[in-house]
Amino acid sequence: MREGCSLEEVRGLARGMSLKEALVYVPGDRYVPLGGAKGGIDIDPNNPDSPAVLRRFLTAVLPVVREQWNTGEDFGIKQELLDEVTADLGLSSTVEAAFALLDDQAAARERLRAAMATVVDGVPLADLVGGYGVAEAALAVARWHGIEPASAVVQGFGSIGGATARYLHRAGVLVVAVADRDGLMACEDGLDVEAMLRARDGRGVVDRSCLRPGDRTGPGAQWLDVPADLLVPAAMSYVIGPSEAARVRARIVVEGANLPTLPEAETLLIGRGIPVVPDFLANVMTNAWWWWVVFGDIEPTAEAAFAKISSTMRRLAGAITGDSAGLSLRKSALALAERNAALIASRHPH
Repeated sequence: MREGCSLEEVRGLARGMSLKEALVYVPGDRYVPLGGAKGGIDIDPNNPDSPAVLRRFLTAVLPVVREQWNTGEDFGIKQELLDEVTADLGLSSTVEAAFALLDDQAAARERLRAAMATVVDGVPLADLVGGYGVAEAALAVARWHGIEPASAVVQGFGSIGGATARYLHRAGVLVVAVADRDGLMACEDGLDVEAMLRARDGRGVVDRSCLRPGDRTGPGAQWLDVPADLLVPAAMSYVIGPSEAARVRARIVVEGANLPTLPEAETLLIGRGIPVVPDFLANVMTNAWWWWVVFGDIEPTAEAAFAKISSTMRRLAGAITGDSAGLSLRKSALALAERNAALIASRHPH
């Protein structure tokens, strides 16, 4: 849900979901990828009318949501609001179509309930798994390229951006700049990520009173100009076009958001020797974690979630970087997803 959302964008997001589903497939897991879909609403999520618009949208597509489309929190829409609206429409969850595939629905519902109730360091696990995966992808790809990342810039400080910053920081990477809706916060010696997380509101905006005397602020657009090993666009789509690509001063771009880099901008970045870790790999773990829990591949605990995410992301990053000689990481990851999709179709024709 965002002002300016277009049909072209939603088509691209749906394609990305299909790739995410295929990419994480492992023969032997209970979870069999379901395919991909996406919906979009062209309205500012802060508009007071947005909950009513969401309700009308879900009412219109209710048969699809009930029987075919599993959906969840995304840009501009919190899971709590989705749960509230779907409950009013007579659904027990936003993933009823997936539960219908399982023999023991009661056990699956309990696993998901327990997972969604898990809190880690004051933050729901559901708000951490995606960003933890982005951080793991960034670290794995950087190290494959012979870079031990020391610094990172994160654009967006919501669920994905905030968790990415937290886990990069805990891995020893200085988060030297963060851009939220109100602008840029930066410090060459590293920001106090934990203090900023405690001071952010529900929109991912940081209360500037938590900043230290040595921290500086500036216009949000300056996030592209800050030198760092890692650059993580983790907010909205289409933020790096050709002109923005020319300003990038990072060594690797890691797409925490969906569709943040336009194709022509990615070509320019690769031409400058800057790899781009594609969104359908970097931010796949929110989606994968839901299904691993629902289908019973992992226990609904933080320990199980982080272990599965870490091992899976390192395996995937190794596969795409190992196959990417002369190719973009996106092309390599796309080829892997397509191979997996063919394998899924052969083993699960229905």
